[in-house]
Amino acid sequence: MTTPADQAAFYPDVLAEGSLAAVLQAAADVDGLSVPVAVSESNPLYGATVASSVPYRNRLTVSAYTWKRWWSIRGEESCQGMELIGGDTDDLAQIVRAAQAWHGGTELAGIRRTAPFVHLTGRFEVPDHDPAQLAESEWQHLRTRAAEADAPEFQALIEAAYREPALRALYPFTSMWTLRFSTCTRPGLADLGLFLDAHRGGRYTLSKSLLDGEILGEAAKAEELASVAVRHLPSHLGPVTSGASAP
Repeated sequence: MTTPADQAAFYPDVLAEGSLAAVLQAAADVDGLSVPVAVSESNPLYGATVASSVPYRNRLTVSAYTWKRWWSIRGEESCQGMELIGGDTDDLAQIVRAAQAWHGGTELAGIRRTAPFVHLTGRFEVPDHDPAQLAESEWQHLRTRAAEADAPEFQALIEAAYREPALRALYPFTSMWTLRFSTCTRPGLADLGLFLDAHRGGRYTLSKSLLDGEILGEAAKAEELASVAVRHLPSHLGPVTSGASAP
């Protein structure tokens, strides 16, 4: 639990100014940047937000670590609230540069060039919230996540599923590193009830539930399991639809 002494040791400037937002605003002013920083009402010493000038982005959130002098950011798209950029650093100047770029509508790769600590999740922005493009964005996120993880079997599974047109046309998501599919986007996912798992040693399974489900198929190669999954898809599946208005 963070104590007042910890706050004084890690964030004396924040305590002096009364909020993280005030310190970020001061750092932006020093660099001549236009950054509309807002105070976090729930936690003014450890949180702040920056609005975006484009409607398809949520506010960028800035959060302070409680056990050391360090900050993290999270930038989401507005349709599903999914993370587009993240990252953490002890450099306030980089935080405000990333915030200014987010606010100004700079492309995601450009934000990273402006502030190298920024991590791109692989998702891309879909201003018109087209469901098919949101599904493709989620596939790119999973491919990025799999490539960054120390899990070659999981990466092989994601890539094999992506190469199957019938699976690629669906909206992918994961639970406990299990690949699943929906016929609509978030937040109203329509789960198809297919659970693809990659196991250490190169074993792949398809089941009906997340835990202790009926095994529908097993393979030694990810490509083989992806083909099995295609055969278990319901017939006459239409294009991915929007889950924004689903109950």
